Amino acid sequence: MSTEDMNDTFDYIVIGGGSAGCVIASRLSEDPAISVCLIEAGGSDKSVLIQAPVGMVAMLPTRINNWAFETEPQPGLNGRRGYQPRGKTLGGSSSINAMLYVRGHRQDYDQWAALGNQGWSYDEVLPYFIKSERNQRLNDAYHGQHGPLSVAEVSCPSALNAAFIQAAGINGIQRSADYNGARQEGAFMYQVTQHNGERCSAAKAFLTPNLQRPNLKVLTSATVERVVLNAARATGVQLRQGGKRIVLKVRHEVVLSAGSFGSPQLLMLSGIGPREELDKHGIAINHELPGVGENLQDHIDYVYTYLSPDKANTFGCSPTFSWKMLKAMAQWKRERKGLVTSPFAESGAFFKSHPDLEVPDLQLIFVPAIVDNHARNLRLGHGFSCHLTLLRPKSRGNVRLASADPTAAPLIDPRFFSAPEDLEVLMRGADIQRAILDAAPLAPYRGKPLYALAQHDRKAVEQDIRNRADTQYHPVGTCKMGHDPLAVVDDQLRVHGIAGLRVADASIMPTLIGGNTNAPSIMIGEKAADMLLRSRREG
Repeated sequence: MSTEDMNDTFDYIVIGGGSAGCVIASRLSEDPAISVCLIEAGGSDKSVLIQAPVGMVAMLPTRINNWAFETEPQPGLNGRRGYQPRGKTLGGSSSINAMLYVRGHRQDYDQWAALGNQGWSYDEVLPYFIKSERNQRLNDAYHGQHGPLSVAEVSCPSALNAAFIQAAGINGIQRSADYNGARQEGAFMYQVTQHNGERCSAAKAFLTPNLQRPNLKVLTSATVERVVLNAARATGVQLRQGGKRIVLKVRHEVVLSAGSFGSPQLLMLSGIGPREELDKHGIAINHELPGVGENLQDHIDYVYTYLSPDKANTFGCSPTFSWKMLKAMAQWKRERKGLVTSPFAESGAFFKSHPDLEVPDLQLIFVPAIVDNHARNLRLGHGFSCHLTLLRPKSRGNVRLASADPTAAPLIDPRFFSAPEDLEVLMRGADIQRAILDAAPLAPYRGKPLYALAQHDRKAVEQDIRNRADTQYHPVGTCKMGHDPLAVVDDQLRVHGIAGLRVADASIMPTLIGGNTNAPSIMIGEKAADMLLRSRREG
């Protein structure tokens, strides 16, 4: 949408049309008396690659609807630069991800509350998860069936998933009836954010059905340059769209929902952040806040893959499968059913690296396809893969500015394995991962490993992890919530020291949750909208 003939003043301006931003803009604009402007750097979400679930394989490894960031060289990864795909479109990363609906563990949120963040315990955030959710199967104290976000079963699962779950059971990981319910631990089929065979992103669920609202303006392909401040208060937003610089004014509040990389970057570009960093780039300091960009946490992930002789139940690069996929595309176009509905990641498990632990610290994601370097290394043939994800890393990194240019990618440094215990836990998990993949139920499907590795050679396993492990796409924490010296927002998500400015996205997480971060980001959007509306009512 263009800014021509548009009022330049709004009650609320939301920066970032991702998983949280779409929710906030939608919920606020439910009241026709409230004017809302949502600003997104990417384009619309109309692409068939977004709507067709299998289209993620074209977006994740490329720049299609994707910022496709890289990290700084990582000493813990033998000097490699990690890859950081993030959604650049309405819906944000919920428009390019694998659609897995995962909330994390009860203890994750109770820990946030224990850190002094009132209102963020599990029992207090659960109603917001339920409010969003329209679960197609589960209907109990943990789930909702009346929200905008459709949560469904994998509609066309591969036969390999049953073998994987059986193999997990042989290795002591029993089946979980609901990993988002009373007990996270166990093996299971993932539930996915889909509706009638299409992706149900945050945009599809919350935003695009409501674009006709006269009090909701959505600007796409618009780059926010800074938040405009006056006497320690946010008064508007400066952006560039179509070669024009525009300043929009705000009556009440600006909400940053630009993600764990974009939100700290915009705060620093606005003169809010560590003094040394702002001085380095010649940015005038409006408010010194040393925690901006600090506390970066991310799930490090290690994939093990086997080639497979089975072409009937796996995805792959072969003439047989190409013909099969052409027919599947026609079926999806007619019926919204079949292989095109696959999220690739179909089954998985949460488990403990040691039996004495209170909660699972590792996650498995099973894929009936070859996964090599985020699907950037295409391989001929068929296979199956298993992601092993470290859920609660001790390593901490940061996000910094490359320059004062708002179009420049930020400097992203997760510092993977800077805490040695992270590697130790992942290596223990790798033993279990291999035992599951080597178990009898998967034998009919198992060929040679993609990367041959002696299972009991600890140095070889360590080097393979350092050579190939990378993100599971869950960066959080760079505008952490709290009251300590490195906290950026309080438990109402208000930026410390600046009135009329909040942050609401995964960057506010003080600690990384034990699971995928899309559903929690949507929850954060729901809770933030509730806070904004309550603040408005209270004057």
